[in-house]
Amino acid sequence: MPSALESPEGAEEDILRYEEMEDNAVSPMDLSELLKEGTKESHDRAENTQFVKDFLKGRIKKELFKLATVALYFTYSALEEEMDRNKDNPVFAPLYFPVELHRREALAKDLKYFYGEDWKEKIQCSEATQQYVDRIHHVGQHEPELLVAHAYTRYMGDLSGGQVLKKVAQRALKLPSTEEGIQFYVFDNISNAQQFKQLYRARMNALDLDKNTKERIVEEANKAFRFNMQVFDELDMIGRSLAEEAQDGGFPVHDGKGDIRKCPYYADKLGTVSPGCPFHAAVGLARQPLVQLLLAACMAVAAGAAAWYIL
Repeated sequence: MPSALESPEGAEEDILRYEEMEDNAVSPMDLSELLKEGTKESHDRAENTQFVKDFLKGRIKKELFKLATVALYFTYSALEEEMDRNKDNPVFAPLYFPVELHRREALAKDLKYFYGEDWKEKIQCSEATQQYVDRIHHVGQHEPELLVAHAYTRYMGDLSGGQVLKKVAQRALKLPSTEEGIQFYVFDNISNAQQFKQLYRARMNALDLDKNTKERIVEEANKAFRFNMQVFDELDMIGRSLAEEAQDGGFPVHDGKGDIRKCPYYADKLGTVSPGCPFHAAVGLARQPLVQLLLAACMAVAAGAAAWYIL
C-alpha cells in the first residue's frame, strides 16, 4: 500500500496529510492512549538503566556505541522483514511506512562507516539481541497483530528520545557534522516528526481491534521494553569490561582527565609526542639492540658486584 506521504497520479484528492489528524478527539480506550499509559512504567525503567543514563551524560565509548549500532541493525532487520511480510495484513497494513520509517539501510551505512566495507563479516548478533529478534519473528509469523507493539515501541521512540541521543552521540564521539555514523537517527522523509507521530497514532487508533487484542498489544509492548532493557544491560556489562582493560606493558591506565595526548605513555602509543620529548627519546633509545646489549652487560656486572659485596 502507498504510504501516507505518497500521492498516486490522478488521486490528489485522496492524499492523506498530517494536519488531518491533529484535531481528532482521543479516547482513553484508543490504542495509542492504552499504550502510552500501559507502558509508562516500562518506559521509565528503560530510561533509568545504567547504559541509557551514561549515554545521556555523554559517557559512551565509541566501541560500545558501535556494538549498540550492531544490536539495532539485527533488531530492525527482523522487524522490517516481518513488517514487509505483513504489509497487506489488515491488522498491520495501515502502519506500514517503509519510505518514512525503515531503518535497516541507514544502520547499514552507519556500520560501514564504523567497520569498513567488510562490516558484515565483522559483526555478530549478541545473545540478548537474538532473544529480541526471535520474539519479533515469532510475532510476525504467528501473531501479526502484536507487531504493532514492536513497531510503536521502536519508531515512536526513535522520533522522540532518539533525536536527543543523536546529538549526544555526535558531540561525545566527535562524529562528523555530515551525520556519518548516526544515520539511524536521521529521517529524511519525515518533514515534521511531531505531526507524523500524530498521524501514526491516529492510524493505530483506527485499527479494527477488540478490547482483548488491545490488551495483548499493550502487554507485548511491555515485553519489547524488557527486551530492550536486556540489551542495555548486556551493553553495560561490556562497557564495564572495556573500562577495566589493562594496558600492555603494565603501564597505568589513563584516568580520563584532561587531554590524553599529554600523557607520555599514550602519546607514544599514538605517535603524537614531539621528537624533543625526553620520555619519547628515552623509550626510543632503549629499543635499540646495541643499547639493550649494553644495558644487559651493565646489569650482569652490577649483579656480580652485589653478590661479591654480600659474600
